[in-house]
Amino acid sequence: QVQLVESGGGLVQPGGSLRLSCTASGRIFSISGVGWYRQAPGKQRELVADITTDGVTNYKDSVKGRFDISRDSTKNTVYLQMNNLKPDDTAVYYCNAAIHGILQLNWGQGTQVTVSS
Repeated sequence: QVQLVESGGGLVQPGGSLRLSCTASGRIFSISGVGWYRQAPGKQRELVADITTDGVTNYKDSVKGRFDISRDSTKNTVYLQMNNLKPDDTAVYYCNAAIHGILQLNWGQGTQVTVSS
């Protein structure tokens, strides 16, 4: 089965930046859209940003202008550049592949992002 590995999280101050990476063990990212999701304690997992096979991007309203999603299909990797981070961005961030909105893979371990002074 395809495995997902997220990395790049950490502790940053408000206004700081992080770049998250998501790598799949297979080549599924070449035939699917990919999304970044996040989940805070006691809250539901939510879609933050996604990118289609054609490179069309979509963002949650609260991160527009601050986050950028990109992909490198040759490396089976998707990135999330996060700028001007806010405390409300604190969560565990996950990635997954989707076709017509249907998730294709089991969730990985995620990477923790903590924004605090």
